[in-house]
Amino acid sequence: MNPFLSGLLDLLNGFQAITPAKLLMITAGLLLVYLAIAKQYEPVLLLPIGFGCIVTNLPFSALSGEHGFLTLLYQTGIVTELFPLLIFIGVGAMIDFSPLLSKPSLLVFGAAGQFGIFGTLILATLLGYPIPQAASIGVIGAIDGPTSIYVASKLAPELLAPIAVAAYSYMSLIPVIQPPIMRWVTNKRERAAKMAYIEKPVSKTTRVIFPLGVTILVSIIVPDAAPLISMLMLGNLLRESGVVERLSKAAQNEIINVSTLFLGLAIGSTMSAENFIRLDTLIVLLLGLLAFALDTFVGLLFGKFAYWLTKGKINPLIGAAGISAFPMAGRLAAQIANDENPDNFIIMQAMATNTAGQIASVIAGGVLLALVR
Repeated sequence: MNPFLSGLLDLLNGFQAITPAKLLMITAGLLLVYLAIAKQYEPVLLLPIGFGCIVTNLPFSALSGEHGFLTLLYQTGIVTELFPLLIFIGVGAMIDFSPLLSKPSLLVFGAAGQFGIFGTLILATLLGYPIPQAASIGVIGAIDGPTSIYVASKLAPELLAPIAVAAYSYMSLIPVIQPPIMRWVTNKRERAAKMAYIEKPVSKTTRVIFPLGVTILVSIIVPDAAPLISMLMLGNLLRESGVVERLSKAAQNEIINVSTLFLGLAIGSTMSAENFIRLDTLIVLLLGLLAFALDTFVGLLFGKFAYWLTKGKINPLIGAAGISAFPMAGRLAAQIANDENPDNFIIMQAMATNTAGQIASVIAGGVLLALVR
């Protein structure tokens, strides 16, 4: 056959292989890219996920074949849990635990912010999901992509795509999802409550001992959380030691950026039409949203209780920051408080609660692995 005609037939076959389901997923990928670029919703995450979704649904793509580049990324970075752990090193290097160390009592707000994980686990079990799948769905409530991926890859790899997409999408939609719940649960007077400024200094010795102590303690109590918590605290130790500035900067920039890029592409590659367009996917997304809402709701209720207990010395909005989405949740809580009262600055307390949520979500993920496996 004429080479030109052969090439033309291949082109026509490619178009014919684009089924309505594949076209829908390509559109979904384009939507993620649009949200990343036009709306700037977590572009570092949504852009590579969207692009990976697009190319994996293109017919006859060598990228997503058995030995394709995206398949290689998935096998080496997701199946082995390498990418989530590398990302946690970078996250740890970015976190300043000083506000939390100055006010360690705020750790309880991080614990309260994990209620949605276990509440959604129970609901998913009642809906008929096996416990490993229910636990993986519940961990979306951590609003922590690496933790969600780490837990799901071990307990329910078949649900990894919708779980990862839900975790990262809801993280990017924090400014959309949380404010209505904040205003519904709290009143104007509570949102305007001022908190005493955190003035207690934290010594370098304390900041260095903290990541080492947390690693040892959590690894002994919850061994399944050891990989995540140790990498998170390693990154923080690089930051606080003051002697490995190049490694700290690399963790905060090159390491986390490259790992996030490859993780996003690998997750996008799992969003094939055959695996993603199912009723289960919609249910997982809805349950993940419920887990996030429950985290916020219960955190705010706990904040209201603390407000009442301290006679107005604690702003209940910090309860909404007790999730793992650092630093978005902390900044949002502080912004809402400042909107209600321009002289109100609770950023330090909100960030302390947010970092507590980061630690609590990792521990919660480890507890799920220990209980379910």
